[in-house]
Amino acid sequence: MKITKVVDAKGMACPMPIVKTKKEMKQLESGDILEVQATDKGALKDFEAWAKSTGHELLQTKEADGVLTFHIKKGE
Repeated sequence: MKITKVVDAKGMACPMPIVKTKKEMKQLESGDILEVQATDKGALKDFEAWAKSTGHELLQTKEADGVLTFHIKKGE
């Protein structure tokens, strides 16, 4: 998986990780992959719902040492 860009949203509370992600997604091309790092546990459900509602694909979610890492593929 080739990551196009990384967003550091660690330490931010909802809805800031999604707000930052939305902003970065606008800069990417269709098919690009964005990695988002967050510490807000609410981000798990937020990113799932956001990806579905925006047409982007949530490829992977990982958690290590309290940091959630999301890989999101930009849709059309």
